Amino acid sequence: MLLGSAVLAVGCAPTAPYAMPASTDGTSAVAPAATGCASRIETGALPDWADAGFSGDTRVPHVLGAQGEIVAVLFAHPLTWDRKDGVNNKILWVAHPAGPAPDPASPADLMITAALDGTDTRVTREVAGGPGPSIIDLPQAGCWHLALRWSGRTDTMDLVYADGRAAAGGASPGR
Repeated sequence: MLLGSAVLAVGCAPTAPYAMPASTDGTSAVAPAATGCASRIETGALPDWADAGFSGDTRVPHVLGAQGEIVAVLFAHPLTWDRKDGVNNKILWVAHPAGPAPDPASPADLMITAALDGTDTRVTREVAGGPGPSIIDLPQAGCWHLALRWSGRTDTMDLVYADGRAAAGGASPGR
């Protein structure tokens, strides 16, 4: 697999982690937009629990969930809105295996509720079957606060999507 080089996320200043409150039905709800991106893109080795299936050096851009329950491995970095380079926004979602036992009554699919920082823009995305490989496109550039739900588990993270019209050619060849 070809992996992109590490590029710093632009446009969001570090702040305290963004927490999405639980709604009355027990699911995660999206709170009013917070300011800034709290999740940092790591460029070192993946956590040991997340590197199954990788061989050799597991240094790949990734973002760890705020509670440490999930990691987003970024095969296209930077993630980009309105891509003009033909590359997909590939993300491998890896859930921590030592987390809470899956709830058989909860859907296994990974449900992503994304809120664009500083706006009322909200979208949902679904990864069928739960954490795993995906292509996650969001409707505009900026810092997105993600609430993640799968198998009765939850976590949150922030991801930055660059403007593909301005950043053409800045991503890895990870189709």
